[in-house]
Amino acid sequence: MVHGLDPVETGWGRASAADGPADRVIGAINRFIVIVSSIALVLAGFVLTYSVIVRYFLKISTDWQDEMSVFLIVGAVFMSAAAIQAQRGHIGIEAIVGLLPKRVNHVRIVLVDLASLVFCAYFAWKSVTLLHEAIVEDYHSSSTWGPPLWIPYSLMAAGMILLSIQLLLQVVAGLRGRDTGA
Repeated sequence: MVHGLDPVETGWGRASAADGPADRVIGAINRFIVIVSSIALVLAGFVLTYSVIVRYFLKISTDWQDEMSVFLIVGAVFMSAAAIQAQRGHIGIEAIVGLLPKRVNHVRIVLVDLASLVFCAYFAWKSVTLLHEAIVEDYHSSSTWGPPLWIPYSLMAAGMILLSIQLLLQVVAGLRGRDTGA
């Protein structure tokens, strides 16, 4: 058993000589988003801790903290999805990787990336239509705080668009025969 940092934890999207301009741009965006998403998760933790302390000790209602935490966490998850995909840090089943010949495994990776791209592109499209509807219809949360719903929908749409772009870059790289990172 090895106890150390793996490449996902140590090599956040460093550009290689084989990377094209699109890979470098999305890599820079991913690095920035990982930092912002990490801050959002820490802020969510502070908001929830504040809520518990204020409710328990001061008996003050905090109507806003649940939604604020959900917005921060949803934003962090959706926005950082492309960065995680770029590092192949998603959950994957590795049981058959060692059993397949290298070429067959490469085809499997490209097909999985292609299927993921189709799903994520559809999800991105639906997220954009949901965002548009929230803006046009001026949707707000039904809570007493009532924040506009375009905020989480915009984070969801942007995250899914970035994830779709990342998957497209991986499919193109795989079709060109470049190492797909798995």
